[in-house]
Amino acid sequence: MTEAKPTRTARRGRIFPEIQWTEKQYAEWEAERKEFRQRCQVIFDKVKPELMQTHYNWYITIEPNSGEYFVTQDDMEGAFKAHEKYPTTKLYCFRINETGVCGTI
Repeated sequence: MTEAKPTRTARRGRIFPEIQWTEKQYAEWEAERKEFRQRCQVIFDKVKPELMQTHYNWYITIEPNSGEYFVTQDDMEGAFKAHEKYPTTKLYCFRINETGVCGTI
């Protein structure tokens, strides 16, 4: 007597349905994102020259509403510290170097 093998169907695609945005919604989101980065960039540009001398290639996590920032060697450590103090606020992380990013494309 042969045993019947259970048939499983593989789940294909994403677990969550894709977000369907209109052009207007996407443009608003993109504008908000760019404005937020600019607010953080101002703070980063202000402290970058001083921090580059002592903390080159470390990470800085910025909370733009208060202007407070957290400098750590690990990007996730900085994010955790910032989220402890500001749990509901959006944060932005830069690398302390000439460009503010981790590498090149």
